Amino acid sequence: MSGDVALGLGGPDLDTPGWEAVVVGAGVAGLVAARELARAGLRTLVLDERDSPGGAVRGHDVAGLRLDAGADSYATRNGSVAALLTELGMADDVVAPEPRGAWTHLTSGDGPLPRTGLLGIPAYPLAPDVRRTLGTAGALRAALDLVLPARVGADAPTLGALVRARMGDAVVTRLVHPVVGGVHAADPDDLAVDAAAPGLREALAASGGSLARAVRRLRASAPAGTAVEGVAGGVHRLVDALVADITAHGGVLLTRTRAESVTRTADGTLALGTQDRHDPPRPSRDLRTQRLVVATPGAADLLDGLDGADLRDVRLDDGAPVTLVTLVLDEPALDVAPRGTGVLVGPGAVDVRAKALTHASAKWRWVAQSAGTGRHVVRLSYGRAGGEPVPDALPTGEDLVDLALRDAATLLGLPLGRGVLRGSAVVRWTQSLPRPSAAHRAAVAAVRQAVGPMPGVAVCGAWAAGNGLASVVPDARAAAAAVLADVGPDGS
Repeated sequence: MSGDVALGLGGPDLDTPGWEAVVVGAGVAGLVAARELARAGLRTLVLDERDSPGGAVRGHDVAGLRLDAGADSYATRNGSVAALLTELGMADDVVAPEPRGAWTHLTSGDGPLPRTGLLGIPAYPLAPDVRRTLGTAGALRAALDLVLPARVGADAPTLGALVRARMGDAVVTRLVHPVVGGVHAADPDDLAVDAAAPGLREALAASGGSLARAVRRLRASAPAGTAVEGVAGGVHRLVDALVADITAHGGVLLTRTRAESVTRTADGTLALGTQDRHDPPRPSRDLRTQRLVVATPGAADLLDGLDGADLRDVRLDDGAPVTLVTLVLDEPALDVAPRGTGVLVGPGAVDVRAKALTHASAKWRWVAQSAGTGRHVVRLSYGRAGGEPVPDALPTGEDLVDLALRDAATLLGLPLGRGVLRGSAVVRWTQSLPRPSAAHRAAVAAVRQAVGPMPGVAVCGAWAAGNGLASVVPDARAAAAAVLADVGPDGS
C-alpha cells in the first residue's frame, strides 16, 4: 500500500476537526486497532509520520519479484494472526514454510538447529541434530535437564541464565544465542524469560522443572504443524487488507503527519497538535477526538503531562537498528538448499558480518514458484545484539551488496560472485525490534500504569506487547476494546 492519503468511502472530510477515534501509528498494531474502531461505526482517523503504512511489515520489488521487505512470517501461538487473516478473507492464503530446518554458523563449525525446539532450546537434547551441533559432551550436559531438581534455574531472571542453569553453556552459545540474536537482535542474557518466551515458566512448573519437557509441552499445545506460518504472496499483503477494510468502513489514513502533543479540553475531549511532514508542508491540523490509541514507540513522550501523567523519565528501548539486504541470484546449485531455510550466526563468528541469512526460495514455496527454476532469493540481516561490541559501520551502496554476497557464500558454503546476481535491495529498519529487557519491560509497565486511568486513551504496538504479530494483534484489539469501553459508541 503506498500513497499519501487513503480516504474511506463516505468518510468525513479531512478538515473536519472532530473525530470519534484517532489512532497514532499505522503499523500493524495501529491498523488492527483502527479496524476495530471503524467497524464499531466510529469516525476513525489514522495518523502516521512515514510515507506509507505497515511499519516493519512492508513489501518491495526486487528483480521483478514482489517480496516481503520486513517480517515474512508470524508465530502460530494463540491463533490470533490466523483468526485475523480469516476475518480479512485470507484464510486460504496461509502457508507453512518448507520442512527443511535451519542451521547455525559457529566458530566450531556449522550445524543444524533443533527441528523440535523453542528459541533454540532443544525439546530432545540427545536428538541427532542436537548432538551434531553441540557435540556429545554438550548434548549430555543438556540432557541433565531431564533429571535436575526443579529448583535449578527456577529463579533465573533471564532466558540465558535459565537455559545455562538447566542445559549448560553450550546450548546458550551454540543454539539459543544465534536464534535470539536473529529474532530479537538481543543477547539471551539480557532478555526476561516471560518476554522472550511467553508461557515458558508455566510450562516449566507443569513439567517438573525440566526445560526440555516444557518446550515439548508448549510445542504440543501449539496449532498442528509448524510454529510459524506465512502468507502466499507475502505477509505485507496483510497491511493492504487492513487498510482496505478500514477505508471500506469509513476510516481515513493520513500519512506524513506527526502527532506532536495531546491535551485534555474542558469538555473532556482530547486535542491533538500535529505537524505536517510533506515537502512543501501543508497546514498542520489541530484535531479533536473522544478516543485515542497510541501505537508508536513515542507514546511516553506524546502522553507526558496528559491528565497529570509524569512520563519524562521513562526510557523505552530504542530497538536494534537492522539492515536487510535481499539478493536475487541465478544459481542452480542452491536448488538443494544446502543450509535448509537459512542460517543464524553464533557469537564470536568473525568471518561474516551478517547475523542471519534466510534462504527465502527454500523456505517459501510461493517465492520459489515466483522466482522460477534455478533462481533464488536470499536475505541477509545485519545488526547487533545487546552487549556485543559495536562493529565498524556497514558499507553502503554496491559495497554493501558485495559484502552480502561474500557473507551469503560463506553461510551457504558455495561460491557466489557478481555474475549470479540478478537484483538486490537494501532496507534499513529502526525501532522495529525493541529488546524486551527487564528495564524495557519496567518502562512499558510505567506507561501502561500512567495510561490506565486516562479516559478514552490506550497504547499498543510491538514496543509494548513484544515483538511479533502474535503479540501485537491481540494487544491492539485489547487497546481498541479499552477505549470503546471507556467511551461508548454514543460518546458516553
